[in-house]
Amino acid sequence: MKIFQDERIVLTLDAGGTNLVFSAIKGGEPITPFITLPSHSKDLEKCLQSIIEGFKKIIEILLPAKAVAISFAFPGPAEYQNGIIINPPNFPSFQGGVALGPMLEDYFKLPTYINNDGDLFAYGEAIGGFLPEVNKGFKDLEIKREFKNLIGITLGTGFGGGVVINKQICGGDNSAGGEIWLMRNILEPGIIAEESVSVRGIQFYYQKFSGKEIDLNPKDIFQIAIGEKEGDRKAAVKAYDQVAEVAAEALANVITIVDGAVVIGGGIAGSSKLLLPQILKHLGGKIKNRKNEEFSRIVPEAFSFEEEKSKRAFYNTATEKLKVPFSNRKIEFIQNKRIPVGISRLGTNKATMLGAYAVALNRTGREVKTKEKV
Repeated sequence: MKIFQDERIVLTLDAGGTNLVFSAIKGGEPITPFITLPSHSKDLEKCLQSIIEGFKKIIEILLPAKAVAISFAFPGPAEYQNGIIINPPNFPSFQGGVALGPMLEDYFKLPTYINNDGDLFAYGEAIGGFLPEVNKGFKDLEIKREFKNLIGITLGTGFGGGVVINKQICGGDNSAGGEIWLMRNILEPGIIAEESVSVRGIQFYYQKFSGKEIDLNPKDIFQIAIGEKEGDRKAAVKAYDQVAEVAAEALANVITIVDGAVVIGGGIAGSSKLLLPQILKHLGGKIKNRKNEEFSRIVPEAFSFEEEKSKRAFYNTATEKLKVPFSNRKIEFIQNKRIPVGISRLGTNKATMLGAYAVALNRTGREVKTKEKV
């Protein structure tokens, strides 16, 4: 049964340092009102009680229907396979590690799956967002090709990332895959990329280039950059250029390993009008060796899926027929390597929710089959 027609219900949670937002999902969509409770992130007992209380309220709303699992994203670091959260920055009371998943399993008698938010965002877009759109284009044009790998990044309070390989989350052997925020900052090699690719990064660069210590949020700076608000427009544009350059270099490093489509989410992704052209420009740039020979920064050419002309060019794949040695047969191959780059089709929260739902259905289904064989 396809995920969007699946009748199973999964309990989920959007965990933030200020609030916890609970819901239930069926067929990839929320089916209950959202319940919001304070996180109490600095008080462990209150925080855990708040998490339990939120899920209890959702279960009461669902009656007589029952959920088959709990699945959600929680800020890391973590050992996600075992449901253990380890010292997350915005949940200071979790110092030393908290077995959150096992606690919820014991209390609610439901399998519980916790994953990285960047991984779940990428997975959601791979299942029901950007990746299906890319592959539908191939099918509509009768091109025998399918993308199965997706790199997802989120630009917001921090710089998040997730990787899907062969349509499965690549969490890594230590639940530490996709940690793009720790990439080296190309503009300031001594610091992490997230210091530039984040809300604070945009604010830092605007103040630096304008010479004014003004408390503006990224939306204000974006509006200044596009001429909709008074301010130092040159400084605002340059601030976004700096963010784009750092994000693009980090992304280029991931692309050289993963070789997949790229989808961008997060609050700052709303500024794609400024960010995306600069990201694509950097990805299309050159890099040299010691002999001063130039190479493309990434092997495949990157195409924007936010511009119709670029999107058409992506599908207008140059093919060539090559004669097989010692044979009269010819074989067709794609001459140029290329990847699509686009903005989230679902929205970051919905994509993350869908990813969490899919994880629960996949894992729960496998566990049921395993039990039947025993």
